[in-house]
Amino acid sequence: MLMLAHDVELEDLEYINKNLTSELEELAGKNLLVTGGAGFLGFYLTKTIVQWNEKADAQRRINLYIVDKCIRGVPRWLKEILDSNPPGITMSFDDISHQVPFPAIAFDYVIHAASIASPPYYRQWPIETMDANVQGVRILLDRIRAQSTDRPCKGFLFFSSSEIYGDPDPDNIPTAESYRGFVSCTGPRACYDESKRYGETLCINFFRQHGLPVKIVRPFNNYGPGCDINDKRVIPDFARDIFKGESITVYSDGTPTRTFSYVADDIIGYYKILVQGQPGEIFNIGADDREVSIAELAEKVRQLANTHFGYDGDIVYRTHTDSEYLTDNPCRRCPDLNKIRTELGFSPDIDLDTGLLRTLHWYREHVDGV
Repeated sequence: MLMLAHDVELEDLEYINKNLTSELEELAGKNLLVTGGAGFLGFYLTKTIVQWNEKADAQRRINLYIVDKCIRGVPRWLKEILDSNPPGITMSFDDISHQVPFPAIAFDYVIHAASIASPPYYRQWPIETMDANVQGVRILLDRIRAQSTDRPCKGFLFFSSSEIYGDPDPDNIPTAESYRGFVSCTGPRACYDESKRYGETLCINFFRQHGLPVKIVRPFNNYGPGCDINDKRVIPDFARDIFKGESITVYSDGTPTRTFSYVADDIIGYYKILVQGQPGEIFNIGADDREVSIAELAEKVRQLANTHFGYDGDIVYRTHTDSEYLTDNPCRRCPDLNKIRTELGFSPDIDLDTGLLRTLHWYREHVDGV
C-alpha cells in the first residue's frame, strides 16, 4: 500500500510528540532559537514545534526563532510554513557566522545546527562550513553569556558529528564518546571534521569558564524525510536512482559499514539532550542495532523498492568522477549509545526496514528535491 508523504510526516510527528511530552512542556512559553532550521534536521525540529503550537493555547506556545541563510535555496516546506503564518514562528535569513538576529530576545534554549553536512557540498563551500562551526558558535555563546541574569539561557545544544571520530580502529567500534578520534586536519573532509572538533572545544570551555549550559551531540548517519533527494548522501542517492528508473549506483566497493538512524528517533533524542542533558556533556545519537555494508544497504533498498513500487532496476558499482570522493571516508561507523540510554533513557525504536520504507514513500513525492 502506497503512503503519501503527508501521511508519513503526520505519523512521524505524532510519534515524536508522544515521546517528548515532558520536554515540550518545558519548552512551552519559552524562546527557542534554531540555527540551520531550514536544513534536513531543521525539517522536523521546526515541524515538531509548529504542531505543538497548533494545539497549545497562547500562553503555552513555544516562540521559535529560526535562522538560516539558505545557501542552497529556501526549501518549499519552509516557504509553506511561513506563508501560512503559524503562531509563534519567526524566520531570519541572516548568516549566523556574522551575527545573531533578534537583538531584543532573550533565548531560553538554543539549538545550533547551522552547518553544511553533506560531504560534496561542504567541500564546495569549505570556508562557509568552517565559519558556521567556529565563528557561528562563538557568536552564539557570547550572545547567551551576555543575557541578563534575570533570564539566563537554560540549554544550548551544539550539533557536532560522528565525523569527529574519523576512521576508528576496530577496538573502538562501537565508538564511545571518550574516543579521541583519528582525523586528518588537511584532507578534503577536514573543513567539516576539524571545525566540528573546534566547535566542541569552544563549547566545553565556555561551560568550564563561564558556566554556560552547553550540551554536545554527535549524530551518526541520520536519514529520512526532510533530507533533499539531491543531498548527495547515500540513501537520497539510492532513492533518486530508483525514482528516475535508473540502476542503483554504488560509488565504492560496497564494503564500508554504517548504522543508519531514522530521523524521527533522532529528533526525540535531540530535544531530550537539549532539555534534560547535563551541561558540559557529550552524547552520541544514532542506531546501534546492526551495522550494514553499503552493498547490503543497496540490496535492501532495491528489494523494498521492488516490492512496494515495482522497481526492476539493478545495482551497479562505479568509480566516482571525483577522485577524492572516498578520501578519508571511514571504513566503519557505529555508535556506543550506553551514555544516552543510561542518562536520558533514550533508545531508537524504528528499525532500518521500516525507516527505509517510510523514507522511500516520502521521496516518491519529492523526486525534484525540497
